[in-house]
Amino acid sequence: MVRAVVLFCLVFACACVPSKTVDPVTSPDGALSVAVDIVDGELAYEVLYKGKQVIAPSGLSLFPGAKVVVAGTKVRTSKTEWEPLWGQFDKITDHYNELVLSLKYDGVAANLYVRAYDGGAAFRYEVDELPSDAQPAYFIEYGLSQNDEVYMPAGEGMPKGPIVLGDLAQMDSVPDPWQMPLVVETAQGPFVALLESDLVSAPGFSVIDFDFDTKGDKLFSNNRFEAKDDKLKTPWRLILLEGNIGDLITNPVPLNVAAPLALEDPSWIKPGKTLWDWRVHGYTAADGFTYGINTESYLRFIDFAAENGIGYFLVDDAWYTDVSEGHIEMSDKLDLEKVMQYAGDKGVSILLYYDNHKGRYGDAALFPYYRELGAKGIKYGFQGKNVPFTRNAIQMSAENGLLIDFHDGPVPFTGITRTYPNAITREYCHAQQDSRRAFTPQSFIRMALINALQGPLDMNNGVFDIGSVNAGEREKGPKAKNLYTTVTAEAARTLIIFSGLVCLPDAPEAYAEKGDLFEFVKQMPVGQWDETRILHARMDQYISTARRSGADWFVGSVHNEPGGTLPIALDFLEEGKEYKVTYYEDTDETHFKNNPEAYRVRQGTVKKGDLVRAKMAPGGGHCMWIRPNEN
Repeated sequence: MVRAVVLFCLVFACACVPSKTVDPVTSPDGALSVAVDIVDGELAYEVLYKGKQVIAPSGLSLFPGAKVVVAGTKVRTSKTEWEPLWGQFDKITDHYNELVLSLKYDGVAANLYVRAYDGGAAFRYEVDELPSDAQPAYFIEYGLSQNDEVYMPAGEGMPKGPIVLGDLAQMDSVPDPWQMPLVVETAQGPFVALLESDLVSAPGFSVIDFDFDTKGDKLFSNNRFEAKDDKLKTPWRLILLEGNIGDLITNPVPLNVAAPLALEDPSWIKPGKTLWDWRVHGYTAADGFTYGINTESYLRFIDFAAENGIGYFLVDDAWYTDVSEGHIEMSDKLDLEKVMQYAGDKGVSILLYYDNHKGRYGDAALFPYYRELGAKGIKYGFQGKNVPFTRNAIQMSAENGLLIDFHDGPVPFTGITRTYPNAITREYCHAQQDSRRAFTPQSFIRMALINALQGPLDMNNGVFDIGSVNAGEREKGPKAKNLYTTVTAEAARTLIIFSGLVCLPDAPEAYAEKGDLFEFVKQMPVGQWDETRILHARMDQYISTARRSGADWFVGSVHNEPGGTLPIALDFLEEGKEYKVTYYEDTDETHFKNNPEAYRVRQGTVKKGDLVRAKMAPGGGHCMWIRPNEN
């Protein structure tokens, strides 16, 4: 179970604020400060990082156009420690200083919470009594420099950027849409991420929207409020700041501001790996068997999963033909009951896809039906930015003991894994082979540094038979050669992208034929990490990630063109111990376009302080499994 231990909490209060200026709130380490002021009856804030202005004075409001006064303030410090059910760390410290402003917006009472963390600032409004005629909209400006460069997700395409804000100020119209999170390379030094968290606790609010005011030269964001309730709570709006871009990925602030665990007994929630049938259809194994939507294909998947400690098998679309309330008409191509029984006997759990883009089936009956079928989870497709639906689906799947994975540009719901850890992953990215296209090495690095900030990603990495995919031998694969990667990079990607469900998209035989390389994926835990470090990261060039489970470390690195070498300092190992290491590497002949499946596996020993030079081919990768030498 998740627990939280309160270490200390101090509260100071004053009854009124005669001055327009409120004293700044500063992060525990003193590096970040947030100042709030009233200018001509409107609220403004400013963010400084290590003495430099990162966000110039900018507006924020809950009732745009309404005048505001400060009726009182409180300042408190809080430091707690909690254990996520699963995540990138086994323990997370939640340490912040908080300013609470009691406000009056033309007579409407509201509280604004401003938190300063070591890694960022967080803002939330709450209203206890909302007038029926009120029209709130959660609005914040970001006074960035005109020289700052912005990157953002782009659905099933490569993330956009760099966009120089000064260039936008000269344009009559701004590219749309701007999706969360935004990553900013600032002229002042730190890297900034703009996003939200805990939307699940803010009924009535839409997902965050970003835009740029060319007249005011300001980037801003908004959340529409559509509920008719007498109470209001906004999502937390976050400004993360780090000296290294990779540290944004492990920044705990989005989880710390999220609501605590909402489930009494989450012990049934198990992160893990899953095989997946959709990209395998049409693959012919060496024994002549061709995979498709049929019972024999699924039994082969289940056998391989059971033999290799893979906990799940995901059956995608076309296992059913029609639906009605409380019932799904099964396809005559397979015997789902037999598949379910066989999987249960083998200790493998089944996840079932459901495509509701035609709106044919109500959720109230769907989730109990999945539970009755024996499914352990659902992959839900084509609901987009439907916030109420997504919130309800997460909650109803939890009530029925089901994991849930969202397909196709879903609501990000950052922080949801703390509150509802059954929301195991989501395709908030260009997943591998989406629309029968593969992403480039550059796209992967961008998504790892941008899309991954919003939470776990279902990216479908780990293609091992690259030649078969590029030859068009898969029914649901690319129609032309466009899978540019190396097999070692594919293995590394399964570690670099954090998820509670690592979805492996290739055929069992493809993994068995490269069993020595697949060992890295097989041995790698999923979701339940004790420690995570981003060792190297640079936009469009490379990323290297190290994750620890117990005494074992797994390290995955990838490089864009033209390839290169990253120095991996093993300073994270324990002093005085010798470790065995298995290297999974590109060869001198490997190339992501013309020789992607050349790799080598070798053994060695290492100790704390050693330096490994991880050499990668163009578009290639490098992996290490490091564990104590017990001999």
